[in-house]
Amino acid sequence: MRDAADVLANVRRGMLPAHIYNDAEVFEAEKERLFSRAWMFVAHESELPQIGDYVVRRVMDNSFIVSRDQSGEIHAMFNMCLHRGMQVCRAEQGNASHFRCPYHGWSYKNDGRIVGMPFHKEAYGGEEGFARKGQRLLPAPSLGIYNGLIFVSMDPDAEPLEDFLGDFKFYLDYYTKQSASGVEVRGPQRWRVKANWKIGAENFAGDMYHTPQTHTSVVEIGLFREPKAEKRKDGNTYWAGKGGGTTYKLPPGTFEEKMNYVGYPDEMVERMKEQWSQEQVDVIGRDGFMISAASVFPNISLVHNWPKVAEGDDVLPFISIRQWQPISADETEVLSWFVVDKEAPEEFKKLSYKAYLMCFGSSGMFEQDDVENWVSLTNTAGGSMARRLLLNGRMGMLHDDSPVVQPLTEDEFCGPGVAHVGYGEYNQRHLLNEWADYLEKPAPVPANIHVGAPQVDGECSSETAAQCSSEKVEA
Repeated sequence: MRDAADVLANVRRGMLPAHIYNDAEVFEAEKERLFSRAWMFVAHESELPQIGDYVVRRVMDNSFIVSRDQSGEIHAMFNMCLHRGMQVCRAEQGNASHFRCPYHGWSYKNDGRIVGMPFHKEAYGGEEGFARKGQRLLPAPSLGIYNGLIFVSMDPDAEPLEDFLGDFKFYLDYYTKQSASGVEVRGPQRWRVKANWKIGAENFAGDMYHTPQTHTSVVEIGLFREPKAEKRKDGNTYWAGKGGGTTYKLPPGTFEEKMNYVGYPDEMVERMKEQWSQEQVDVIGRDGFMISAASVFPNISLVHNWPKVAEGDDVLPFISIRQWQPISADETEVLSWFVVDKEAPEEFKKLSYKAYLMCFGSSGMFEQDDVENWVSLTNTAGGSMARRLLLNGRMGMLHDDSPVVQPLTEDEFCGPGVAHVGYGEYNQRHLLNEWADYLEKPAPVPANIHVGAPQVDGECSSETAAQCSSEKVEA
């Protein structure tokens, strides 16, 4: 990456080299130094409710089969046959006890163990030529699960997922733990935009400033109860651990009244009180801040909002999770999941899904507004003049780097991290500082090459292997 030291130094002081939003060298550095290390969201456990369920998901250029094996355990396996490298599973989702490579017919159990090779003895001389026992599809280097969210890291020495998330777990619970049963997801919807992946992640992390301009029409048509988009400035932005987000300031009232105000029925509110800590309840009930959009470094965003879904003033909340999957320096695939409490009433689920589609589905009103901006930014960032320009990302900071508005005290906001009321680009700077930290690290040393395949603990007996081979093999 050209002028890397200057680029990262400018990013850290909030002056952003415009070309980082459309630069092939920067993108290659991200692939090599960031996405090779950070934790990446791939699926939710509710997408794999039954034994044998699987989905196929990408981490950059790597395809993984995420499956639930016969014992109920979750696996993430590199989707490449050990023989000649064919993609083993070509369906995006399904249910299978085994996966069979379509090229030469090698077959694997849904925990990755190889169990079938046509003409094993004739072609290889049996176990003496290829020791089939104990070999398996290459597992993801690291696998972690939090509140049903399944993550993988390409770094075998990655810190534990919960350590990576840090204090942001406090806020992640609002989206993913509303009852003892957890949440379920629908999706993902997928679409591609000709925009750099960082723009969306920054926008969802803390850009309340764009709402009165970009989304004025959405408010003016009466989709929301608040009459003006400027209402956003009364909320706060917070950053904690590897993530941060925005809030709305709610009218006075009890916790129950505030949750009812955004559309949650009493039965759901009671379950939330049972699941959340007193501090999590107090952020809403005592401090009056309702969690809204957020981003988790590097490329996961969450939305919580409550539009009107029918005639009248009643609103209904929805939650979504999305991943900004980089394709190139100037293209991103968006994967978007609808999220809802498993124990929510069926009518609530139905209307909440409608609210999600209206706002942030592939054809949602907010989505259309945002993408127009992001595509324009990316296109402009690809020109030669962009290399001469430093974008000002210092909103909320004075010349001496002190804040325009002092952070909220614990008496004003009891959530972890640092929070400020009003407009500011605190969270965008935090996100890009994390980005700079990763890009500054030397590229990781390539992992050891596995000959054939890695060994699993223990070996199948000949009797077990024979049984495995005789089981039904599905796609």
